Amino acid sequence: MKILLAVDGSDYTKRMLGYVAAHEEMFGTKHDYLACTVVAPMAAHVTRFLSRDAIEDYHHSEVDEVLRPVRAFAAQNGWTLRELHAVGYPAESIAALADKERAELIVMGSHGHGAFAGLVLGSVATGVVARCKVPVLLVR
Repeated sequence: MKILLAVDGSDYTKRMLGYVAAHEEMFGTKHDYLACTVVAPMAAHVTRFLSRDAIEDYHHSEVDEVLRPVRAFAAQNGWTLRELHAVGYPAESIAALADKERAELIVMGSHGHGAFAGLVLGSVATGVVARCKVPVLLVR
């Protein structure tokens, strides 16, 4: 199975990865894992003063900061891991990458604020669930 792990470097990501590692009966080393992170786009009034290389260097450093510990965790657990990243809005980008890569399951951490807070504040998790055709496992 191809499993997309939506990661952002937060404590919620760490809990989600711990959950996946602790439930070997569902996950384990037999699956292909895609670690996906999304970098927010820089504001236009900032990017017009920067070179394309400087912007790309910034994005790559942000991506590496998030994926480096995920890469180490995957190696420690013997997972086959491929890394993906996008620049954009998280819910839209995660859903698009899952569709493009034909992921069969998306696993992501969630703050667990509840329905009302999600309605008022919005939520990446809610946005992913709304946009995806594949199952999404939210780990609180």
